Amino acid sequence: MPSFDAALTAYQTLPQRVKSLMLSTVSADGNPHASYAPFTIDDTYQIYLLTSGLSAHTQHLLSTGRASVLIIEDESQTQQVFARQRLTYDCQVIPIPRHSEGWEIQIAQMEARFGPIIAMLRQLEDFQLFRLSPQAGRFVMGFGAAYAVDPNNLSQLQAGAITGEAS
Repeated sequence: MPSFDAALTAYQTLPQRVKSLMLSTVSADGNPHASYAPFTIDDTYQIYLLTSGLSAHTQHLLSTGRASVLIIEDESQTQQVFARQRLTYDCQVIPIPRHSEGWEIQIAQMEARFGPIIAMLRQLEDFQLFRLSPQAGRFVMGFGAAYAVDPNNLSQLQAGAITGEAS
């Protein structure tokens, strides 16, 4: 099993190494939906998504205010596909009003990360910006190395691996 310091470093760097996340939402009538979205994440581990209002997941985010995300190591970067590093968060969803200060700050962050495509997407009126605020999380570094995210300080893991965690 890796050291706690190695796990913490891997946890803190994973969101910078990948550019998209898997998004799990539920419709207002309880039907599950899986999709993906490019994302940015700030220093306080708040996650930002810019999504089309034509997509099912945007409607689900608006109607339920909840989502689960999976940030996972690229298959090509792992030695064992069954033991990919991954991070899950259960999130509260908050829409960011278009042209607000928060909108402008986060759109600039997205442009810095994703380039000119954001300038085009921001002009499309159906695109909406969301902040996903993690309420709980879990980081799996590999076989037998799973850690709870500290809900009081999202930049930290709770010491001690979670027992009984499968890959």
